[in-house]
Amino acid sequence: MLAQWELVLRLVLAAALGGAIGWERERLLWAAGLRTHMLVSLGACLAMIVSAYAFQDVLGAHVVLDPSRVAAQVVSGIGFLGAGMIIFRNEAVKGLTTAASVWAVAGVGLAAGSGLYTAAVAATLIMLVILAGLKPIEEQYRATHASLDLRILGRRGELSAGVVEGALGPRSSRIKRLVLQPSEGGDEDEIRLVLSRVSPKDTAELIRSIENAPAVLSVEEARSG
Repeated sequence: MLAQWELVLRLVLAAALGGAIGWERERLLWAAGLRTHMLVSLGACLAMIVSAYAFQDVLGAHVVLDPSRVAAQVVSGIGFLGAGMIIFRNEAVKGLTTAASVWAVAGVGLAAGSGLYTAAVAATLIMLVILAGLKPIEEQYRATHASLDLRILGRRGELSAGVVEGALGPRSSRIKRLVLQPSEGGDEDEIRLVLSRVSPKDTAELIRSIENAPAVLSVEEARSG
């Protein structure tokens, strides 16, 4: 039977390691923050302890205990909690990373509950590197490779794809989508232009280049992704 002090140690360690991951989420103001991650890790640890040690009294020659069954149920069951953190808003999925961290922190709790202290601590450190250390790199990559959505208005009958491509020059290879919408009764035609691999520094220059093109009346940013 597990010693009482070690039982408490495993529970405290699981809560602490889950809290370390939760704090990283908390500082970004995500719904699943410090307390959520601590509870998930603590609950998974407790489930593992109960599975491994709670039925010692009934074990006998014909009774076989399989602690891994509860662990498997925790790993699959935590997916329901993670699914509640994922939302679809403005044609974008939010909360995937937080849901993944909750799922992974359940594994940390299982490892602590099993007495695999090195694995639990190592997994926590690796998760912190992934969540906090790689985030600036991810943001820099996204900023450099973002899409730029422009709404271009021009004089009726004069605005064309060729005018826009000429204004962009070699950067016309970045065009992902170009849709010309001729005016019906008005004095202006409209082009919806989507460019790929546009950094924030390039945005102003690209808009200025198109504004200076013949027949172009105005350019405005519709949405940047």
